[in-house]
Amino acid sequence: MRTRLGEHVRERLGGFAVVAPSIAQAAVGAGLAWTIAVNLLGHPHPFFAPIAVLIGLGVGLGQRLRRVAELVVGVSLGVGVGDLLVSWIGSGPWQIALVVALAMTTAVLLDGGALFVGQAGSSAVLVAALVPGDGSGGLDRMLDALTGGLVAIAAVALLPASPFYLAARHASTVLDALSTVLERAAQAIESRDADLAAEALEEGRGTQHAIEEFQQALATGKEIATISPLHWHRRARLARYERAAVPMDHALRNSRVLARRTLAALGEADPPSPALAESLREVSEAALLLHLELAAGREPELARQALTAVAARQRPERLGFSADVIVAQLRSIVVDLMLATGAAPEEAGAALAPLDSPARGTDRPEGPREGGAR
Repeated sequence: MRTRLGEHVRERLGGFAVVAPSIAQAAVGAGLAWTIAVNLLGHPHPFFAPIAVLIGLGVGLGQRLRRVAELVVGVSLGVGVGDLLVSWIGSGPWQIALVVALAMTTAVLLDGGALFVGQAGSSAVLVAALVPGDGSGGLDRMLDALTGGLVAIAAVALLPASPFYLAARHASTVLDALSTVLERAAQAIESRDADLAAEALEEGRGTQHAIEEFQQALATGKEIATISPLHWHRRARLARYERAAVPMDHALRNSRVLARRTLAALGEADPPSPALAESLREVSEAALLLHLELAAGREPELARQALTAVAARQRPERLGFSADVIVAQLRSIVVDLMLATGAAPEEAGAALAPLDSPARGTDRPEGPREGGAR
């Protein structure tokens, strides 16, 4: 019980450590936006300014520049529609319903995103329900939103989270998941344990969210590295992760096919040879080595060498249908990871041992492929 509680506390603290920089950005930015709007613009109650900062920054990953732009335009649209109608029809339940409907309809017709439409509607509500008679005009509230948006951009530039850390942390999750699937599949083949193969398949099926979060972290990191002069020098290191993102996705997809076929193979009369397990384990270790080299900011030469050694040995050997499919998928994963190290498609394909005979049929991978036939 104490162990589980301790693990839960550590997870919570680890999660807080990730979002702490964003919380600091939001807190400092909200106070600064209010101060600017009050002291420089002379607005007595500029609540749109800190709200714009909070929505623009958030506490997670995302496209902040687009979010800030949608916020400012959405608030301006909602305020404009709200001020115009409230001055004619007054404020009340049906007036609020009409103002919100018109503001959101206008936003949708302008092809706005979800944030744009939502901000248009919520801003119209605030104008119609809360702020009539407060002495502020629509232009003042638009300026408040613009002030908050600019402060949010400045906070990203001057108080940024590390774009390299964001990418490295999420890439680690992806490569750890890939390594785990391959390791469990290897253990299943060695022990001829279908339960372990089922665990490998279940692990593989739960990995797609990891690659999606990695891609989102890359988008955020690239944005920070573009805005913030403090992180311009990290662009080259971040580019290695951008180069690796798509091949890593393909490798995860192929690992799911491999795990599924491993489970099927263990139910056949001739299960895969234990020697195949060793190759799976070598590729698993190469995935972890790739993570370590990328996290260190180095070109992953050692991972590429390890993958090249495996690629030179693996070829279909008429081991049985399922075993042949496992080998074919393993060859694909090796090429995917070589591409992730920065190898050219021609180099990655040439590293594979040549096929001595026509392939006998394989499962198709679960996504688009690169680099030609494996």
